[in-house]
Amino acid sequence: MIKVTLVRPDGCHHCKEVKNTLENLKEDFPDIVLEEIDMVTPEGQALVQKHHILSSPGILINNEFFSFGGATEKELRKKFSEIKKD
Repeated sequence: MIKVTLVRPDGCHHCKEVKNTLENLKEDFPDIVLEEIDMVTPEGQALVQKHHILSSPGILINNEFFSFGGATEKELRKKFSEIKKD
């Protein structure tokens, strides 16, 4: 399983783009599980503080910080391929 957590506010355009990219990547990585956490909730605020998320979405992969402000398909594909090799 590859757990991807998006820490995001409501109405975030970049967040929707990342979510669409993740849905497309499920074809090659069917074990992607997507979790979305609103960054204004107590849980979201804790993640923002813990991982120093400066812009949305904050992206965690398998509970580890990956990036904030979005990610490209190429970046995500590379990370997922690395995970699969382990």
